[in-house]
Amino acid sequence: MKVRPSAMILNGESILTLRYNYGNINVFALPGGNPDPGENLTDALVRELSEELKITTKTGKMVFCGEVIWDEIKKETLHIIFESEITAGTPELNGAETTALEMVWLPFSELNHTILYPNVGKYLLSYIQGKPEPAHVGVIDQPYIQ
Repeated sequence: MKVRPSAMILNGESILTLRYNYGNINVFALPGGNPDPGENLTDALVRELSEELKITTKTGKMVFCGEVIWDEIKKETLHIIFESEITAGTPELNGAETTALEMVWLPFSELNHTILYPNVGKYLLSYIQGKPEPAHVGVIDQPYIQ
């Protein structure tokens, strides 16, 4: 099982996402990535945000975690979402470090009807509204899109 830390970065009534397109379907990913060998989760997250979005960040507490299990391709990933704060820079997509098509400040109002990766819109919305879910949300209902 892979482990992927990702960031919940808020600005007003929006959350920072990266837009990808798979099979003509837009998928909005929380920024993050995989740790390098020997790298802890928070260091990996700070590095990924610096590389992909040219920002310096501070990682806060874990919001929640859950697993995506894709039987179709025999792949499992444990997603761990952290509160994150931009401490320097303005987010800007670095095409040399990501295949994302664009950076999008996704309004909270769209979290329940948008395909996210991980697909945790309802959990994010609950957390933002002050009704946090359990620390471990279990298996995340993640559509597999080719």
